[in-house]
Amino acid sequence: MSSARSNSTTGLSKQQKSVLLGSFLGWSLDGYDLVLMLLVIPLISHLFFPASNLTLSLLATFATYIVTLIMRPVGGAFFGNFGDKIGRKKTMLITIIGFSAATFSTGLLPTWEMVGVFAPVLLVALRFTQGFFAGGEWGSGAVITMETAPKSSRGLLSGILQSGYNFGFMMASIVYYFVFAALPENQFIEVGWRIMFFTGIIPGLIALFVRFRMEESEVWLEKYRQKEIERAPLRKVFSDKEQRKRFLLALIITTGLMYAYYSTMGFYPTFLQDYVNVTKSEVPTLMIVATATSFFGQMFAGYASQIIGRMKTLILFAIAAVILAIPVIYGLYHAISFYERTLYTVILIFVATSGFGPMPAFLSERFSTEVRNSASGFVYNGGLLFGAWAPLIAVIILPQVGYLIPILLGINVMIGSIIILVGAKSNPETRDLEIK
Repeated sequence: MSSARSNSTTGLSKQQKSVLLGSFLGWSLDGYDLVLMLLVIPLISHLFFPASNLTLSLLATFATYIVTLIMRPVGGAFFGNFGDKIGRKKTMLITIIGFSAATFSTGLLPTWEMVGVFAPVLLVALRFTQGFFAGGEWGSGAVITMETAPKSSRGLLSGILQSGYNFGFMMASIVYYFVFAALPENQFIEVGWRIMFFTGIIPGLIALFVRFRMEESEVWLEKYRQKEIERAPLRKVFSDKEQRKRFLLALIITTGLMYAYYSTMGFYPTFLQDYVNVTKSEVPTLMIVATATSFFGQMFAGYASQIIGRMKTLILFAIAAVILAIPVIYGLYHAISFYERTLYTVILIFVATSGFGPMPAFLSERFSTEVRNSASGFVYNGGLLFGAWAPLIAVIILPQVGYLIPILLGINVMIGSIIILVGAKSNPETRDLEIK
């Protein structure tokens, strides 16, 4: 725990605020980059994967998007290992530089018309790199924040940190709104999407500045001074029976959360444009509504987990999602006004995505200091190995027309929520544990 004095108003010291802000900004950039891809996929898919069939072009572009997500467990394991061995702060400096550069460089990519088959190859390679560095971001940021936070505030700060992803979503949706409004569609397809990726360097530079000024986790430093740093932390996670069990049980929760999240937020822009047929100008507005809902929902879930417990919070949200998924998506699909679509959006996103709020606290409490970064980063991103496929599965199973669309998409959301329930029932409560 930081030795700096706490501010009497907020209960957090200057150092604790600095760590929270540095982690929040990095996670925001991650959300910013990913939602840029989601927002522009329907418009630019033909620039990199030209095809006469829209579905095939979309599938190819979503596959590229999934490459980014699937690389995250690799990055989470790789950089988590470094975080446990050389420190959380140093690792966070490396990851923010890496994936800020990848986001910016996406705006420089040539299209199929310019270089032919090299266009998708370069896109995949860059998304591969982005996913690798971004995979190391969450583990180090979540761990250093929770190791620095007061025990009584871990739930709330967990929700605030996790909501940074949605803050990035909101910022990207707002940028998309203004860029799309300022440019005709043909100019947006030509240069507008590039401008959006260029802007990603801004939060990266701010986060880098904040991280240079913040201090290393005192919990990790204590282990370092006592020469108790694990030489191969990731290997210990899998060689130690108890650590391996904790890893696998926690992985069930993150898999369900990721699947439910990408069935809704991850597929939402495409669902609105290609299935609900709302106007393109309405899409960013509804995305802002969705991300604002998830932003506050995750903070609420984090706070609730400090009162009723991490697992009970997950269970309540998962049950609500199972009950409401089909009727809410059915209502959204048949809504005739913007206000109806807004209401259904708020309900769906709140129940399907808020459960992420307690995860930084839960995973940091679940693993010991010497393997905490490795285990937390890997298990969180490991949920993407199955969860990342949700949008692609949605594109495959959803017919272009018909009453089955909301039912099938609702079932897709329910699958993720049921997995969450299984995971929450299999893991113990961790709210009252000390992080030592």
